[in-house]
Amino acid sequence: MREGLVLEAVAVWRGKTPIIQSVSTGIARGQIAALIGPNGAGKSTLLGAIAGHLAFSGGIAWNGRRPEASKLGFMPQYCTVLSSLSVLEVLLLGRREELGWQVSGSDLDAAAATLESFGLQGLETRAMNTLSGGQQQLVLLAQRLMREPELLILDEATSALDLRHQVRVLEPLSAYVARTGALVLMAMHDLNLAARHTQHLLLLRKGKLVACGTHDVVLCSDNIRDTYRIEANIVLSDGFPVIVPVGSL
Repeated sequence: MREGLVLEAVAVWRGKTPIIQSVSTGIARGQIAALIGPNGAGKSTLLGAIAGHLAFSGGIAWNGRRPEASKLGFMPQYCTVLSSLSVLEVLLLGRREELGWQVSGSDLDAAAATLESFGLQGLETRAMNTLSGGQQQLVLLAQRLMREPELLILDEATSALDLRHQVRVLEPLSAYVARTGALVLMAMHDLNLAARHTQHLLLLRKGKLVACGTHDVVLCSDNIRDTYRIEANIVLSDGFPVIVPVGSL
């Protein structure tokens, strides 16, 4: 597999401690893929390595080559903006390499459309340091889309959002993928949202990839029990699994 994202025996160490252990898989472009697993499984570390922010061994390729910064967007887990820049200014910074000293009407139109897709219209002139954590998270995600990356890596981009806004984030991401053929790889904790709104899942446990594929393959009772140490009932709703925890092990 040359198209899309390919990981070959990727490993990340912290001192003498292995955090990611020989992860190998391929993810086709044109979809949203969810990286799932319990706290401490290594999700942020793996995403940081793919984004080029952490040293690793093994191979990481995007369409057969090392991912280029100009084609990649990355949003880390903790993003707090203390700047007094306006929301519109922050969005336009997503295109800073292209804008130079001028902002065109098409750039402003793109920013307005992106804000509307995330339900942020009316906030254009607000200073970033006056927004809630959830609003900042939405603006920073919108900024990443303004760059139109081929590979977008999101580390829990919905963590500060309520349920409605989590769903609202996934809708424009799906539209973006459908329009551009990009790959969105995002760490998620909500298994039910991941099952319904992503097309490919990767299950990480103690730094190892234990399952990958569609929700019916990954979200089985054995995988949930072994990875999350819980007993859960799995019921279907519109063909998608709903995981109902019933007790810890």
